[in-house]
Amino acid sequence: MSRNRFIALSVFLDVVMVVLGYVLAFLLRFFVFAHGGIPANQIQNIPVYAAIAPLIALFYLGGAWTYGLYDPERSDTSWLVARGTFAAATVGTLLTAAIAFFGGPVTSTAARTVVLLAWPVEILLLTGWRLAFLRFGRVKWPEQRVLIVGTNDTSVELADEVALRGKWGWKMTGLIEPDLEACSIPAHDLGGHPVLGCARDVAKIAAETRANRVIVVSPIALRELVESLVLADEVRVRVDVVPELYEIFIGTVDAIVGDVPLMEITRSTVPRYYAAAKRGLDLVGSVLLFVIASPLLLIAVIGIVTTDGFPFIYSQERSGKHLKPFPVYKLRTMVKDAEKLSGAVLAEEDDPRITRVGRILRKTRIDELPQLFNIIRGDMSFIGPRPERPVFVNEFCKDIPGYRERFNVKPGVTGLAQVSGGYATTPDRKLKYDLIYMYHQNLAMDIQIVAETLRVVLTGRGAR
Repeated sequence: MSRNRFIALSVFLDVVMVVLGYVLAFLLRFFVFAHGGIPANQIQNIPVYAAIAPLIALFYLGGAWTYGLYDPERSDTSWLVARGTFAAATVGTLLTAAIAFFGGPVTSTAARTVVLLAWPVEILLLTGWRLAFLRFGRVKWPEQRVLIVGTNDTSVELADEVALRGKWGWKMTGLIEPDLEACSIPAHDLGGHPVLGCARDVAKIAAETRANRVIVVSPIALRELVESLVLADEVRVRVDVVPELYEIFIGTVDAIVGDVPLMEITRSTVPRYYAAAKRGLDLVGSVLLFVIASPLLLIAVIGIVTTDGFPFIYSQERSGKHLKPFPVYKLRTMVKDAEKLSGAVLAEEDDPRITRVGRILRKTRIDELPQLFNIIRGDMSFIGPRPERPVFVNEFCKDIPGYRERFNVKPGVTGLAQVSGGYATTPDRKLKYDLIYMYHQNLAMDIQIVAETLRVVLTGRGAR
């Protein structure tokens, strides 16, 4: 069974078990403990139970997702399954109890003891089917080709554990000597696992062995090593580290292999649910903002035409997600044919090509309003890295390590680099802002960036 089918089956069986659990709890309450059958008022409440059943199921599904029960990698032992289902059932029961006790007239006559009885029943049912699947079923896990940086006892222990997980798609590709100066040591075996080279060549070795997961064990200076892995264009890998105590204090443990905790430092930039929600907000927001800002847009157009003539808008090719080119629309803020003689150049502080009206439009970001059409088309988002011109992108990709990374998400009208810097901020510094946003974006950060952008528009002052 594939991983996606396992997730679909898990969701289906969880819903079935949750509904079945409440039916059994209802029967226990009135046939086993009451000995009198179902009272007439409770028969009348059956439609109430049926009406809130989808909400109850969502509570349990949310708890199961939170505790990793739909992630085979996090529920591969009996203990992890039991712990996860206990936590999910407890969360679901507490939320359902809150609805039952505080739901007002709709749930006031429902038997609240049914909710309490359902708790142990749900734990048994949800745990039972998962343990049965763990015993008799099989999930085709995504292939994980693991490269371990380190040659100490913990490294060999991890390598042995990875080798034992071969039936789940894990493959141990080799060990890396953590000493940056040990590159002259010939390849050799350690504990039955090949030592393929030194930490300096880890990105190259990862590409050659087709490794997609690197675990850093040895307590070496990791900054250059991690940067070489995360920013290397020729390889895409997940990077985990075995944390020290102080790292556990400031982070969270993402996985446990054997009994060794791991922290992932190369997370997915945008979860699927967040990307879908962001796209929906982009569509609604762009339409509303266009309606609200249309008078301001009209005034800007009149200002451009009366001071510098037509055209008042222009399109320019930019590089979007996955470097796909698209035309970006902006109000014209420079003199006509600004690059006819100079060719493509980046805007600078006090750029003489910018018109008087254009300077105001740029300072307040009003010149970006036509990009609402790019958002509606799906080329851009409200928030993300600014789209650059292909001629500059090619140059930056050669000169700035990891510059391609910023093209894993849609570009934005505004972003962290824009509210934290300005037009003349250097590309490598903008890249740092872009990567900060990409790997840490959330609703709170998006709201903060929007607020900072509005402050720029309303006051004309850039954020520091």
